[in-house]
Formats: sequence, structure tokens, C-alpha cells
Amino acid sequence: MVCPEKIDHLFIHCNIATMKNNSYSKIMDGAIGVAGDKICFTGKMSDLPVEYTKKVAQTHNMKHAWVLPGLVDCHTHLVFGGSRSKEFEMKLSGVSYEEIARQGGGIFSTVKETRNESIQDLYNQALKRVNSLFNQGVTTIEIKSGYGLDLETELKMLEVIKMLDENHPATIRATFLGAHALPHEYKGQSGKYIDFIVTEVLPGIKKQGIATSVDAFCENIGFSLKETEKVFIKARDLGFDIKLHAEQLSDSKGAYMAAELGALSCDHLEYVSKESLEKMAENNVTAVLLPGAFYYLREKQKPPVEMMRDLEIVTAVSTDLNPGTSPVLSLPLAMNMACVLFGLTPEESLLGATVNGAKALGMEKQKGTIEVGKDADFVAWDIDSPSDLSYFIGYSPIKMIVTQGEIH
Repeated sequence: MVCPEKIDHLFIHCNIATMKNNSYSKIMDGAIGVAGDKICFTGKMSDLPVEYTKKVAQTHNMKHAWVLPGLVDCHTHLVFGGSRSKEFEMKLSGVSYEEIARQGGGIFSTVKETRNESIQDLYNQALKRVNSLFNQGVTTIEIKSGYGLDLETELKMLEVIKMLDENHPATIRATFLGAHALPHEYKGQSGKYIDFIVTEVLPGIKKQGIATSVDAFCENIGFSLKETEKVFIKARDLGFDIKLHAEQLSDSKGAYMAAELGALSCDHLEYVSKESLEKMAENNVTAVLLPGAFYYLREKQKPPVEMMRDLEIVTAVSTDLNPGTSPVLSLPLAMNMACVLFGLTPEESLLGATVNGAKALGMEKQKGTIEVGKDADFVAWDIDSPSDLSYFIGYSPIKMIVTQGEIH
């Protein structure tokens, strides 16, 4: 191992869960070296070369705190205007979703509020949510657009996501989700709206240069398989990665189609078929589990986790933070839900919120594990075991957060 000319930080006496090799991959009484924004050493204290200690600018004794990769929240909708807490009260008092929609509620209330908000107001609101995630150990966040449903507002949302990435220590990736719902101005004309996305919006999003991925909601209450495929083919031709809200409420065969097109991930998957999972496994597509929405909507159909294990499908866990169906601002809570509601082990849930979450974003070469050459994104926790992150609820005993080699 070649020692860098200068080591900016050396973290000693750490208990490390590197999350390599699809396991905790623990190193007890270890050390982590950081040069610039990259990890330059990780291993046991007893294996730390003497020359490393001579070149270090700052040494930090972690006193056997557990150091884990920064968490990756790979599926959020955290840029939006307004609140839907009133709808939550209405639902609990027995008002149907249809009645709420007739009163101007549902996703279109969020669309209206988001369209009316300024960039600065949307940024200020979203920054609070990013800070909440960051303060619970999340160092990489994916954020989708999709509450504009017109070119102007979608571009505005993506500009807010860019501002968050530029002004926050977390790494933030943007996804365009124009095919989220059918806007009122296109009522009864879903094909015309999809044509609008393909011919006008996607080229505009590409020209703006912020979004790296394109997502869609392929569902009975969303867009058809053919409509979604049309969006994805155009997105792929423009150089975007693709992701899909798939099989949350019914088996639309969207996961099969997305896998054939080389999607990074298919997300939700409560109703996914074995055939679609086999196609995902064949094409190395990540399955993203979103237990917050399952919980909040009181769903009964669970994603087929055991089948995913049998097919060795990489499985991620995310908050699905959004104002309507998963107002969850805690990835450790989502990890707990994935264990309790879906049957993941704590080790699987932590893999899902680190290296597998990074894979769902196409970032597994930079994020998600503690190993030489990767980004220096990791968190020191005052816990007894890595499984504590899935075990405790409402407890974030963080001692230190490091992103891109900077200590926070």
C-alpha cells in the first residue's frame, strides 16, 4: 500500500463496519486514514504502517466508537411546498381519499403549493429536511422532482436540488420524475402528457444538466406500461439512468420492462412477480424497499423478500420521504421498519442503507463502504453494535460525521 505524501486525518482505535463483501465486515480496534476527500487506509491498528503516523496532520482517538459508512437515502421526494397534515387528520377521522381529492387534497394540493412557491422558499423548507436526515447519519441523498408536472416547475425543483447539493455537506443526486401523476390540465389525455414529457420536457431537463436519472410511476393510478416505456427509451437515448416506482399497488410488469432497459433500481415492489424479479436479477437491478409508505398506507401485501434473497438481488432500504404517503425523516427508522415489517435482518437493513443504497444510485464505486479509494464519508456512533441502528427508535447517538474528508 503506497503511503500518500500527506494524510489529513487519521482516526485511531475505531471499531469499523466496512460493509464490504455483503456483510458487516468488522474490524475491531482499527484505523482509518484520510487524504484529501478519499480514504487512504483502513485496517487494524496493529497493521497501521509507521510512516502513516509520521505524515498525518490530525489524529483523532475514537475510543472504540463504531464507525460506519455514511448512510445513503436513495429514494426521496423531499423538495415540495406546503403540508398535508390536515389530510392525515381527515384520513384518521374516516374521510376517504376520493373525498379528500374532491376537496382539493392529495398530490395535486402539493403540486399547487409547489408551483406557487419561490425557489428560495422551496430551498429553505427542503434544507430543514436535509439537515434532519444528515443529523441522523445520512451523507448521500437522492431527491426527485415530480410535484411540478410542468416544465417550469420541474426545472425549478431541480434547481433547488442543485442549490442543496452546492450548499450542504451531504452529496445530493437529482432525479426527474415528471411522469409522477397526470396534471389536471391533461385530464383524460395521458398519452398527450407523455408526448409532452418526451418531446419538450426531457430535452429541457437534459439541457439544464442537473438531473442524472429519470423515474416514473407505472401503476393503475399512474401511467401505463407502454407510456412508461416511452419515457424511459427517450431518457436512455438522452443519456439518463432510469429508475422506476414499480409494483407498489398492483403487478404492472413495470419491473420487468425497466430491468430489460437496464434500470438502476425498481422501488416498492410489493406486488412484483417472480418473473420480474428473475429479470431484475439477470440484469443486476437493485430492489429498493420503502417500508415507510407500506406503514403509512396500512398496506398488507409485503414485498417478497425471501424470493429476493433466493435470487441474490441487491436490496436497498430508503425513507421515500414525501408529503403524502411517507412523511418519514429518519433512515434508521426506515431500517427498523424494514426489519420489523419486511423481515430483513439488521445486517441486511444496514447494507440496504449503505452500499446497496449507493448501488441504487450508480454510486457504489464512490459511496457505501469504508475502503481505500472511496469517498471519505463515514459516521462515528456511540453504540455497542452496528445492529443498534435498526434496534433503537428515535435515538441518534452520533459522535462525528465526516463527508468528503471534512469533519462535522
